[in-house]
Amino acid sequence: MSKVYNWQLGREMEYPYEASYPDSQFAFIFNTNRCIGCQSCTMACKSTWTFSKGQENMWWNNVETKPYGGYPHHWDVKILNLLEEANPGGQGWGGSAADVKGPYGQFNGKTIFESALNNVSTEGAQKALGYLPTDEEWSAPNRFEDNPTGAQKGQRNQHFRGGESLPNHKTWFFYLARICNHCSYPACLAACPRNAIYKRSEDGIVLIDQERCRGYRKCMESCPYKKSFYRATTRTSEKCIGCFPRVEGKDPAGGGLPMQTRCMSACIGQIRLQGLIELNKDGTWKENRKSPIYYLVHVAKVALPLYPQFGTEPNGYYIPPRWVPLPYLRQMFGPGADAAVERYSAPDRELLAVLQLFGKDQRICHHYEIKEGPKVYETTVRGKKFELFNDTIIGYSRDNQKIIEVTVEDPLHIRSDKHANSI
Repeated sequence: MSKVYNWQLGREMEYPYEASYPDSQFAFIFNTNRCIGCQSCTMACKSTWTFSKGQENMWWNNVETKPYGGYPHHWDVKILNLLEEANPGGQGWGGSAADVKGPYGQFNGKTIFESALNNVSTEGAQKALGYLPTDEEWSAPNRFEDNPTGAQKGQRNQHFRGGESLPNHKTWFFYLARICNHCSYPACLAACPRNAIYKRSEDGIVLIDQERCRGYRKCMESCPYKKSFYRATTRTSEKCIGCFPRVEGKDPAGGGLPMQTRCMSACIGQIRLQGLIELNKDGTWKENRKSPIYYLVHVAKVALPLYPQFGTEPNGYYIPPRWVPLPYLRQMFGPGADAAVERYSAPDRELLAVLQLFGKDQRICHHYEIKEGPKVYETTVRGKKFELFNDTIIGYSRDNQKIIEVTVEDPLHIRSDKHANSI
């Protein structure tokens, strides 16, 4: 084991390999407040990459209903239970938020790598604490879809009593869209006995070498997010490839510019934003104040990593749903959940403008600028003054081409009476 620095945990941690970082890192943000669970992203991925024989149960992209849903079933509950058993009562956070080397304080518990070191049952065979899901757990990607929690079962109108108010609803659920997080410290890579898994130096996308893989499924066992899949027809494992031909700019639709993945481009709810983050030598992010990904993660701090306590330093971030009980959000997204919900519920002028970049173009937005517009609305949100300005935000590609120009307020178009009855 080596010591590597995990900035999401605010400390060094144990990892089977020495730290090595790409030139830039594939990263993305999902805004759970906007997701409608339509599965357009899921089917875009399925129809592009996993439509062949032996891939029937592969869902590189899936959307699950929390708190009950998951693919495989209850994947996160099982991993959290394993970690708690390995370190009873010690899986907590401490300290206070610092800079980019510890924005969420410090995690005082044990990661999946550190837990595996002291796990007597594995006898040193596991590089990361995990489990191998059963065939039954892979059987249904949409089980428990739209099932809420918190209702008093058996009562009429149990979900429609009224009087609910933010930030917490007694009856709630939300959609969690997931793809491979292309982690900075991948558990799948750490666990592979064939060295078949690697991170690309140019963009940090994690791939499986199909010629080296022998289908031992150690990657499936060790990945805490369960985003590695076994294909029985080839006896190898497969996973999300980050649509790397599109990221490389090889898709003709992008005109040579880096493009977002298929799932991101197909999103109807415009919940997704993807980018490439430049890294420092220690793995922290280089300051790029006008990168929308950098801004939302490190400046506005509304986008949080999914289960940072696992220790893989995932490069997928989520804006937490503002109606869900905060203890649940803290468990899922870490101690930054409270501030993220508060900030998103009453966004400042820049945050409101940057949120308009989601889903506006298939090409990757590298940086942005804001042109100020007039104030069009004023109110009070949670006792605080809120002003709405119709600013214009412009997004640019890596080579400084303008690819997005939108206003905060959607333009209003009124159809003439001449077409009132037309379809």
